[in-house]
Amino acid sequence: MTDTDTTAGGRADSTAPDAETVAERVIENVQRVIVGHRPEIEHLLTAILGRGHVLLEDVPGVGKTMLARSIAASVDGSFKRVQFTPDLLPTDVTGVNVYNQQTDTFQFQRGPIFANVVLGDEINRAPPKTQSALLEAMEEEQVTIDGTTREVPKPFTVVATQNTVEQSRTYDLPMAELDRFMKTIHLGYPSEAEESEMLARVVDRHPIDDLSAVVSLEEFARARELVAEVTIEEPMRGYATRLARYTREHADLGVSPRATIALLRASQARATLNCREYVIPDDLQEEAPAVLPHRIRTDSSDQTGADIVDRALESVRVE
Repeated sequence: MTDTDTTAGGRADSTAPDAETVAERVIENVQRVIVGHRPEIEHLLTAILGRGHVLLEDVPGVGKTMLARSIAASVDGSFKRVQFTPDLLPTDVTGVNVYNQQTDTFQFQRGPIFANVVLGDEINRAPPKTQSALLEAMEEEQVTIDGTTREVPKPFTVVATQNTVEQSRTYDLPMAELDRFMKTIHLGYPSEAEESEMLARVVDRHPIDDLSAVVSLEEFARARELVAEVTIEEPMRGYATRLARYTREHADLGVSPRATIALLRASQARATLNCREYVIPDDLQEEAPAVLPHRIRTDSSDQTGADIVDRALESVRVE
């Protein structure tokens, strides 16, 4: 993929990196901190390049927060972290109008949602009312407070982590919120060799402390624009639609049209990582297991959303 970015004077900027170069820089930088997990790092990055949000879901202590921090540190944009707790209020996330006695006016104090990358740590520890503070920003990239609408910085991405162990002390994310996450990613435990290597890296000084940005915010924003230009021909759109229809016909709640859009956008980013300017079926098949299952609901104990997606990929033909 070639970069045809231009300067203010209309001349092509031949020094601007293309999208796959930007992606590889970020992946290599993250791997200075995260041992192994190359597929999961790629999934997180393709979601962000595809203008999506990510839910990292797993047991405590496997590196969910560290992965999110490493991605954020690799891009020279603003980063804010929200530690979700049961007593967190919506205004703690979005911001609040504060009365200034000296000026006799209300002044808006921005919350942590106003950043390029927002890390929602253990998002399911906060009650639904606080979780809902993210909905408008995740879908429309704006926040409305006391009747005034303010745009969040662009590019904008929410990366949330979720505790899957202490279910009695957490709140389930509503479907309206889950559907706004492009992907759900599971890290899992490292292998014996990976864990040994990780221990060698952190025993003295944690590498996250020395991690610096390798991509400017402008370069990353341009990479997202290039990803959005990746060609998706009608057969690929039809294939994505048929996959979505399969889930609706074989589950109590199938995926929404928003999910189909997310699948195509993630596939554009996957094509970019594979140095292509067009989407092929392999891209959709690689992205579907991360994009679709968390949006599916079934009352049967014999099948999960992931099972239905696997069967869809086996059954639905590419035409």
